[in-house]
Amino acid sequence: HQLHSDQDRGDGSLKYILSGDGAGDLFIINENTGDIQATRRLDREEKPVYILRAQAINRRTGRPVEPESEFIIKIHDINDNEPIFTKDVYTATVPEMSDVGTFVVQVTATDADDPTYGNSAKVVYSILQGQPYFSVESETGIIKTALLNMDRENREQYQVVIQAKDMGGQMGGLSGTTTVNITLTDVNDNPPRFPQSSYQFKTPESSPPGTPIGRIKASDADVGENAEIEYSITDGEGLDMFDVITDQETQEGIITVKKLLDFEKKKVYTLKVEASNPHVEPRFLYLGPFKDSATVRIVVEDVDEPPVFSKLAYVLQIREDAQINTTVGSVTAQDPDAARNPVKYSVDRHTDMDRIFNIDSGNGSIFTSKLLDRETLLWHNITVIATEINNPKQSSRVPLYIKVLDVNDNAPEFAEFYETFVCEKAKADQLIQTLRAVDKDDPHSGHKFSFSLAPEAAIGSNFTIQDNKDNTAGILTRRNGYNRHEMSTYLLPVVISDNDYPVQSSTGTVTVRVCACDRLGNMQSCHAEALIHPTGLSTGALVAILLCIVILLGKLLLPASYLPLLRGTPCFCDTLDFSASPIKAYSMI
Repeated sequence: HQLHSDQDRGDGSLKYILSGDGAGDLFIINENTGDIQATRRLDREEKPVYILRAQAINRRTGRPVEPESEFIIKIHDINDNEPIFTKDVYTATVPEMSDVGTFVVQVTATDADDPTYGNSAKVVYSILQGQPYFSVESETGIIKTALLNMDRENREQYQVVIQAKDMGGQMGGLSGTTTVNITLTDVNDNPPRFPQSSYQFKTPESSPPGTPIGRIKASDADVGENAEIEYSITDGEGLDMFDVITDQETQEGIITVKKLLDFEKKKVYTLKVEASNPHVEPRFLYLGPFKDSATVRIVVEDVDEPPVFSKLAYVLQIREDAQINTTVGSVTAQDPDAARNPVKYSVDRHTDMDRIFNIDSGNGSIFTSKLLDRETLLWHNITVIATEINNPKQSSRVPLYIKVLDVNDNAPEFAEFYETFVCEKAKADQLIQTLRAVDKDDPHSGHKFSFSLAPEAAIGSNFTIQDNKDNTAGILTRRNGYNRHEMSTYLLPVVISDNDYPVQSSTGTVTVRVCACDRLGNMQSCHAEALIHPTGLSTGALVAILLCIVILLGKLLLPASYLPLLRGTPCFCDTLDFSASPIKAYSMI
């Protein structure tokens, strides 16, 4: 470009100067001619526009001859930039067996050239590598599947090369490429398959429930959740005897014992085991059932087993009055093995320390070896052992519960010690005490006690017994009024009987004291106060003393021939209490 001033006469009197963007560096001006030159190649992509100012000045005076002029230099674009992808390598996934045209990923390339000027920045996409499996849309860069039924199990990884070319893809355009690594993700399009049609395992008959017998495994070409397998027993003779569980880590089926086995009953079982996928995609059901089955044969091995009792526990009964060597009952055990070894019986003495029972070692009969008492021990819990005679290591135990049945061998007794009182002013037929009884026996129909006065006390008694017919009785007064000075205490014998067989009875004594009471019948005093005389003794006391003296003198003075007449004559002197004013007398009625 050249600048020229109208004041320039060509005599070299003017000087051209340049300022602005890149002046003196990128752009220089010939100060004599006004020619502007670029010092190096310009890059539009670096700076598309430069604004410069030029001026012509007088060399001699240094003054401008014209106002400063501004001009703009625009850099025209050329196709000097190739398309560049946003990533050097793309990674994408797409499910296997996807339909043709399924979206995979979109790649993008940019061109630094001017998109408004020509076709320098118009990018077109094409696929250089990856056909016929994938395709790319030329304008959008969207990669899609191009082949039907791509199977991950056949090929999982694909490397696709995409080219981006400017100039609309025309010849001479610049281009760039990128790599897209595409992985097919798994879908459940493969059923499980057993590698063999039948399996055989062995297990001893003694295997407890839950014991693993063996493992089977079906293979599945899928991975992850789609390769998970569930095992089940669908048919066979051992459907109820065995179970199968899935090992979640190894995806194996573990055959286990479900119920106790018995070699003598059944030696071989045949099972049908099925392996299936729990996660099935409906769109692949047309491929067939997603399951497979195999036959499992289980052989039960014989084991020498201990004897087996006919019951898990025995409950026997025996009367408490049974004599020694009385048979209580019997137990039975048998060797379950085919050999049917003979069995002997014994009692575990740790459970029968007192050796109350014994057993016939040959037939298992239980019998008593000591007398029993239900009231001492109602239940005897012992253990019986059955041992194989030919193999003493093989033994088994069974609990034996022996109940001792009641026999009426205990007499009823008072429930407590009874001591009561009667008021001096009591009326006839007045209740002064209620009696209750207990009995160690336990009759089937319950206790039925009866109460009565002892025969020796019934005649002329001052009290009566009223049987209430409910296992209680009442003591009633028989007359009006009692005198504690005459009789301060009564001892009342009461007979208590049960109604069981044989009838048992006992006699208990009730002490009744005569007491002074208030008008409400509350006891105030039960002592007999003495009548005071000048001598200090009551009349009754004096009479008793004199009588004793006469009798004693008579025994001393009378001839020996009269002594038999006095022998046995009662003397009440020993009953007198001279230390206290009252003189107490006792009666059994």
